[in-house]
Amino acid sequence: MNQPLAYVHPQAKIAPNVVIEPFVNIEKNVIIDEGTWIGSNVTIMEGARIGKNCKIFPGAVISAIPQDLKFDGEETIVKIGSNTTIREYVTINRGTKASAETVIGNNCLLMAYVHIAHDCILGNHVILANACNLAGHIEIDDWAIVGGLSAVHQFVHIGSHTMISGGSLVRKDVPPYSKAGREPVAFVGVNSIGLRRRGFTNDQINDIQQVYRELYLKGRNITQAVNFIEASMPATPERDDILSFINRSQRGVMKGYTRMKDRV
Repeated sequence: MNQPLAYVHPQAKIAPNVVIEPFVNIEKNVIIDEGTWIGSNVTIMEGARIGKNCKIFPGAVISAIPQDLKFDGEETIVKIGSNTTIREYVTINRGTKASAETVIGNNCLLMAYVHIAHDCILGNHVILANACNLAGHIEIDDWAIVGGLSAVHQFVHIGSHTMISGGSLVRKDVPPYSKAGREPVAFVGVNSIGLRRRGFTNDQINDIQQVYRELYLKGRNITQAVNFIEASMPATPERDDILSFINRSQRGVMKGYTRMKDRV
């Protein structure tokens, strides 16, 4: 860790085997756990909590104050789990008094130029491709993948095992196990390939597909579809996960895809 061309505040708590490259700046009230590598020209500001075996590439800025005019200097943090990779020029802002923290889980991949605003919560194994931008208070569940150049509206919730097309403008919640694409963002199928890679059985995937057929392809509105699914389909963990997500949605869930000629 003894890198003479880096600045590490004496009050920062750095594990002995953390590797710090030249021109890194680490401020006070920072904790970095063992095995983490910090590339040159990274800035880690007050309130960062970084787990084990992370890789932080050159130019990243971790735990800068929120870009929120309501922020009044309150003490908040950024928590980053273990085995997470943060590529070049990623920016992660710390929380506000709303929740006091921004959280990134374990085994995540944040590709170059990603921005994560205040009070976001990312689960484990989340992938954000290049230049994704998250507004404040967004929640992304485990194993979700968001394509490059996407922008996500504040307070949106993205469910587990979802895949969102690159260049998307995500204004509504995206239920678990689904694929989202087109403009405006809409349901375009079940993420069956991703589910198979993660060990879901054919029966589980078929049950998920049936739930989404009833939800999006039978001409019902969301409330009618949820009532029908609850009354007529056997309970499974996946069915209940989808219904619970929809019932908890604050912004409403994305719509099914409608062809342009059907909108006229």
